[in-house]
Amino acid sequence: MGYRWFVRQSAQSLGLGGWVRNREDGTVEAEVEGSAAALDELVARLKDGNPAARVDSIETRPVPPRGETGFRIAV
Repeated sequence: MGYRWFVRQSAQSLGLGGWVRNREDGTVEAEVEGSAAALDELVARLKDGNPAARVDSIETRPVPPRGETGFRIAV
């Protein structure tokens, strides 16, 4: 399973909404919304990462909610 799929599966299991995508520079970007506790848990899971991926760092910053209800892999 690729990292984007791992992010999507993790977010969905926590009831979070948003999206994840690859960036041209090889990094992965995501916008996620939901409860603070679920967001904290997602960040913890992403730091542990998917065994098939290397996670060097995770940066977080708040963004305004958009009312996302599902979680998708964006292009």
